[in-house]
Amino acid sequence: MELTKEQIVELAKTYGKDEHDTGSAAVQVAILTHRINNLTTHRKTNIHDESAKRGLMILVGKRRRFLNYIDKKDHDAYLELIKKLGIRK
Repeated sequence: MELTKEQIVELAKTYGKDEHDTGSAAVQVAILTHRINNLTTHRKTNIHDESAKRGLMILVGKRRRFLNYIDKKDHDAYLELIKKLGIRK
């Protein structure tokens, strides 16, 4: 299931400065987390979908790089973000 424009605006309001702040790293992590959760549920029902597995691994790596960037810039913001999103370290 793809993210709608309204869902992206809602994530931007929650994790960004305002609803138009879709480019900040925290909002990007939130969007990627939502996509990862959707792909994870898809993979549970479609076990042999290898292209979804590859896409999932790419998204996880991209989110990890964003999180490393946030951690280098502001460690407290990093801890707060992973707590809000329910991500493990």
